[in-house]
Amino acid sequence: MSLSDPIADALTAIRNASRAGKERVDLKASSLLAQVLKVLKHERFIYDYRRIEDKKQGILRVYLKKENETLRAISHIVRVSRPGLRIYKNRLEIPTVLNGLGVCVLSTPEGVMSGQTAKKRNVGGEVLLKVW
Repeated sequence: MSLSDPIADALTAIRNASRAGKERVDLKASSLLAQVLKVLKHERFIYDYRRIEDKKQGILRVYLKKENETLRAISHIVRVSRPGLRIYKNRLEIPTVLNGLGVCVLSTPEGVMSGQTAKKRNVGGEVLLKVW
C-alpha cells in the first residue's frame, strides 16, 4: 500500500469492501478523511463512521450498509485530484456527476463539502473525488 496518497488508499479500501458486500471497513484516521466521510454520510452513500482510538494514528471504522436499510450503493468512487496533479474548479465549473445521481466532494476555503453545497455557497475549490 502506498503512503503518498492516503485518501486514494482509503477510497480503494471502501470500493473493495463495497464490491465484496462487507458491512464495514477500517481505515487509517486523518482529519481530511473524516470530513470526506461526513459528506458521504450526509449524501447517504455510507451508513455511519466512528473514530476508534489506538496508541497510534487512530482508526476510522466505516459502516457501509445496515441490514434492511435502503442506501445508495457505491458502484464507483474515483479520486480526481491527486498529489501529482491537483484539480481546482471555480464556482461555475463545479462538475455534476451522472446528472445529479452522483456527488463530487470538494475541499473549499469553507471546508469539505459536496458539489451542490459548494454551488449554493458560491465557492470553488479542489475536486477531491467523485462517487456514484
